[in-house]
Amino acid sequence: MSAQSPVPRPLTDHPDRQFALRQYERRSSVYDAELAWFEPLRIAAIDALLLQPGCRVIDVGCGTGLSFAPLMERLGNEGGIVGIEQCPQMLDLARERIRRYGWHGIELIEAPVEQARLTELADAALFHFTHDILRSTAAIENVLGHLQPGARVVATGLQWASPWAWPVNLFVWSAALHSVSTLEGLDHPWSLLARYLPDLRVRPTWLGGVSMATGVWPGA
Repeated sequence: MSAQSPVPRPLTDHPDRQFALRQYERRSSVYDAELAWFEPLRIAAIDALLLQPGCRVIDVGCGTGLSFAPLMERLGNEGGIVGIEQCPQMLDLARERIRRYGWHGIELIEAPVEQARLTELADAALFHFTHDILRSTAAIENVLGHLQPGARVVATGLQWASPWAWPVNLFVWSAALHSVSTLEGLDHPWSLLARYLPDLRVRPTWLGGVSMATGVWPGA
């Protein structure tokens, strides 16, 4: 499929991997520009991880690697990042970003999160605007199963605001149609994650159209 071809939307109540792959293949060349408005949310999410130099972080659905620079600033030379991304075009741009900045200690895994083979336990996990992944129990379990007990987890993303806030929900709807394969769970996008993180705290922002969920993985 051409990068400019329209992507037919599936009528499903669960994530559709093939649709997501086509969607992000099409968006890869303009992805960084599209997300520029959301960068303050990215920084806030990374700050909420409370990282220390030398930590190891799983960047779930890392895309083009937009989180790498602020993560590396906090991790230092002894820290490490594992970036998981299923879209080859997005991951190619992440590799180019790593080469351009000369970073070391970043491992990239090209696979659906459910199938990603992680070899070491990490100290934190970041889910930044990864709605489809957060609606997959298998994906969540694979990530959490490779965290140290006490690891911090932060998840940010779109969510429906209060019904009366229709301008906000119009924004959420239009952004979701452009970035996710299913609208299922947009009322509580973090609900599956909450099953595993008993202390999960959710803070709405952007007039309720975006949520930030933070918690600590207690261990298996």
